[in-house]
Amino acid sequence: MRGHESSVFSISVHASGRYAITTSSDTAQLWDLDTFQRKRKLNIRQSVGIQKVFFLPLSNTILSCFKDNSVFAWECDTLFCKYQLPAPPESSSILYKVFAVTRDGRILAAGGKSNHLHLWCLEAKQLFSIIQMPTKVRAIRHLEFLPDGFDAGSNQVLGVLSQDGIMRFINIQTCKLLFEIGSLDEGISSSVISPHGRYIASIMENGSLNIYSVQALTQEINKPPPPLVKVIEDLPKSKLNSSDLKMKVTSGRVQRPTKSRESKIQTRILKQDLTGNFENKENELSDGLNKKRLQILLKGYGEYPMKYRMFIWRSLLQLPENHTAFSSLVDKGVHVAFLNLQKKYPIKSRRLLRVLQRTLSALAHWSAIFSDTPYLPLLAFPFVKLFQNNQLICFEVIATLIINWCQHWFEYFPNPPINILSMIENVLAFHDKELLQHFMDRDITSQLYAWPLLETLFSEVLTREEWLKLFDNVFSNHPSFLLMAVVAYNICSRAPLLNCNLKDDFEYFFHHRNNLDITVVIREVYHLVDTTPTDIHPESILDVFVALTKGQYPVFNQYPKFIVDYQTQERERIRNDELDYLRERQTVEDMQAEVDQQRAEDEAWYQKQELLRKAEETRREILFREEEKMLEQRQRLAAVKRELKRKEIHLQDAARRRFLKQQQDQREMELRRLDDEIERKVYMRDQEIAATAKDLEMRNLELESQTRLFEKKLNRNHEAVAKEMREDTDAYRRKVDLEEHVFHKLLETDQAQSLKAQKIIEENLANAEQACIDADWRLQALHTQRCDALQRNERYQEVAKLLRNNRRKEMEVLNAAMEAEAKKWEEAEEKEFHLRSEKRASALSDASRRWFLEQELSDALEHAENPCCEVSLNRRKLDWDTTEQDLLEKVRNLRQRLTAQARSRCQPPHVLAT
Repeated sequence: MRGHESSVFSISVHASGRYAITTSSDTAQLWDLDTFQRKRKLNIRQSVGIQKVFFLPLSNTILSCFKDNSVFAWECDTLFCKYQLPAPPESSSILYKVFAVTRDGRILAAGGKSNHLHLWCLEAKQLFSIIQMPTKVRAIRHLEFLPDGFDAGSNQVLGVLSQDGIMRFINIQTCKLLFEIGSLDEGISSSVISPHGRYIASIMENGSLNIYSVQALTQEINKPPPPLVKVIEDLPKSKLNSSDLKMKVTSGRVQRPTKSRESKIQTRILKQDLTGNFENKENELSDGLNKKRLQILLKGYGEYPMKYRMFIWRSLLQLPENHTAFSSLVDKGVHVAFLNLQKKYPIKSRRLLRVLQRTLSALAHWSAIFSDTPYLPLLAFPFVKLFQNNQLICFEVIATLIINWCQHWFEYFPNPPINILSMIENVLAFHDKELLQHFMDRDITSQLYAWPLLETLFSEVLTREEWLKLFDNVFSNHPSFLLMAVVAYNICSRAPLLNCNLKDDFEYFFHHRNNLDITVVIREVYHLVDTTPTDIHPESILDVFVALTKGQYPVFNQYPKFIVDYQTQERERIRNDELDYLRERQTVEDMQAEVDQQRAEDEAWYQKQELLRKAEETRREILFREEEKMLEQRQRLAAVKRELKRKEIHLQDAARRRFLKQQQDQREMELRRLDDEIERKVYMRDQEIAATAKDLEMRNLELESQTRLFEKKLNRNHEAVAKEMREDTDAYRRKVDLEEHVFHKLLETDQAQSLKAQKIIEENLANAEQACIDADWRLQALHTQRCDALQRNERYQEVAKLLRNNRRKEMEVLNAAMEAEAKKWEEAEEKEFHLRSEKRASALSDASRRWFLEQELSDALEHAENPCCEVSLNRRKLDWDTTEQDLLEKVRNLRQRLTAQARSRCQPPHVLAT
């Protein structure tokens, strides 16, 4: 349902059936059932949820109960807050979960998760009683008052459904447990009581449905109250003595007057004497009401109180409330005459339409004439709308109205009641001849100025309140009052009617509401009733009020039966003919439909074939165009491929040229680098040679200086002995220093020569390797040129010879590769051998140097012991020169030998002749 975010758990309908309230945990909404539109919406805070919102019976008050135990009362029309119930005392405060209200709307019962019940008086707006249930009851799940036909709506018995599945019925006045239904083994899930309190329907926890009879469960319900009046009875004898009079007085609780179905409360009966006349019984009504007093009250106030109007009407009409008879009429279903009622009378409310259809069907089943009465829906509609919540009362009110106030209406059926209209015309002629003459001059008959008011019962020309006020007086008076009301309405409207000249104006006037005071009309009706002569008074022709019989409804046959039977037969015959015609037409339509369907299928087949042919031609054209497009695309693709191939060849050629140029540049860079390296090494060699020469010159200078010093010492030998010793010591010291210096220089020279020789050897090896690589590259280039030349020479030879040559060349290339691999392995072995030789030579050189140093040291020691130092110095100088020359010669020879070996290894391999 729109507007609710959570599920709806409660729906309450107003007593008039016009409004409804739907309640969910988050909101409550007021709906108009006539238009099915939402009128208002109750918004609350999320912290305070809604427990229940419902209408109070027989009032326009809405009661809203929230989860914080706050209870508010609102006016239905204005939604004005009327009052709020005070908070219950803290000692017995409970969270309200379930609620129940008596039928008179005076007492509110509330319960929750406790065994306490709170009873609120809504008139005094205070908590007047707290009922404690038995200890077995821990929580209350449902509350509902049990109706009683004699308590005038102030229900005293409350049904309490607890958590154990047992529903206990207690008297809220005496707090007495009357009876209980359900058990622990077969608990009750939910329960509802019929409107009249006779039956209780319960859904059990096992899914079964149980119906309980209240009369079988207890005798404390629906008991008639004790007499409230004094009854004075006469003695059986003819004499009337004061001492023999007996007075029977019965006391009882004073209650509101209500209707009794099973028994009637005794009324006052006063017998003055044996010949005295009783008071007119027709003034005495059931439920303790008096018609004369009601008429006095009506004349004083002009209408009955709204709250008690329905009750007074039911008492005035003395409705029997025959449930069984009415149920038998309703069970016959919808009458065939009213199956399509919504087409002729489109009513917006579906519920109201169903009630009207059901009531009219019941009337048609009661009497056959009502199925052919065209104005019956107009006549019944106001009562259906008024009593839509109680269809039994609605039916009996309409039936009573037809029997009493519609007397002689059907004697001229299917024509309007000419006799009734003649009565109205006679009364109008007596009281207002001018108006009647005006009608006659304008050719306006009673069927135009009287019958529309009668067949609609004034519902078209009066508002709801005016109509209720009028029928308060109609039901309280003789049946002729309704006819007088028609005359009074015309007389009170004489001014606008005299101004009307066209028939359409008169028709409009009597079918629409007019600016007329209904109180003036009613006053005029009473005046007409009192002043109309007896000979033309409708009261002399119409019978007095007769109520419906109890148990079964009376037979209604006040109509020309033969006409109705004839019409029924004719209608049945016409219906049968119509059914036959409809069947034949249906057969013809079916055959025509089959023919049309076959024709349509054939037409569709031909159209489909034509469409298929056109589609095939279209597909062929599309296919042809696609093939042409594909051919063009293939041609473009081939052209693109050729262009790509050409570009690829150009790119490959450019890449090859770029690669060759890069190789050439790289070779030139290698050559320049090698030239730079050779120049650097030559420069380094020259520098080393120059440094060696300078060292040798320095050494010669030192030797010459030593020689001069030695000569000076020899010249001084002839000096004194003392000086000689000193000179010898100084000479010895100088000799030692010189030897040490020479020894260190010798060591440095040897190390430098060794490092230089090693570097030269490594450089020569690298140069030889590079020369070998360059030779291989040149050899491969030459070989490639030769192969290209051979291929150009042999291009025009036979294919077989070319294949053999290619295979032979492949074999040759394979052999050459294998030979090159073998030579590389031999070269690697020779290099490994030379490396070992170099290591041995280096080791021998190191051993020779060690031996030389040791020898020099030993010679130096011997020289220190031998005074003849001149010879040793000269010999040592010669030995040094010889050793230096030998070492230089060895290094030169080693370089030459390594160069020759490198050149021999780098020679190109022989290529097999083809």
